[in-house]
Amino acid sequence: MIKNHIFTLVISLFTLIYTNISMALEEPSFEIIQSNADYEIRQYGDRLAVEVEFTNESSGFRYLFNYISGENTTSEELSMTAPVTQSAKIDMTVPVTQFSKDNKMVMQFYLPSKFSIENAPIPTNKRVNLVTIDGGYYAVLKYSGRVSDKNYIKHLSKLKGYLEKDKIEMIDDGTKAIFDGPFTLPILRRNEAMIKIKWN
Repeated sequence: MIKNHIFTLVISLFTLIYTNISMALEEPSFEIIQSNADYEIRQYGDRLAVEVEFTNESSGFRYLFNYISGENTTSEELSMTAPVTQSAKIDMTVPVTQFSKDNKMVMQFYLPSKFSIENAPIPTNKRVNLVTIDGGYYAVLKYSGRVSDKNYIKHLSKLKGYLEKDKIEMIDDGTKAIFDGPFTLPILRRNEAMIKIKWN
């Protein structure tokens, strides 16, 4: 019994520390244009990111983590930011539990705001690319729980339903945004489903 209490305490403390670290990570700035009980509309500026196409999530993360750990032309270590994003084309007309575009997905790390396309270190791995993500308006639905594709698609489907009901035009297939580390308890996780929209 005592061992179980100690184990629970250790896990709780570790989760709290890890969650606080996640909350301290730099995130892209945005302006909330409108919000309701279901979702919010945000306006983002252009964002600099490093991205990789992948078929296995672990390998995609490893390529990007290696880049910020010094696998670049200046051997510079970059600070981790949040969120990690994943995107791909999804056919919502058929039952799916994972999302892919020609069996490939795109994962992105945002670079710290001090970098621009002119001064950011260049990846030395040819699979990894620096990209500028164009700014614009995004509908965002926040959710907790597992970061699985199944959970994401469930909430993405909800968000699409809300936007269709509100007659808001969607201009991409959606993005999964993950803010917390792998050891964060599902109930404490902050995840987001994002869709770029046309907004007047």
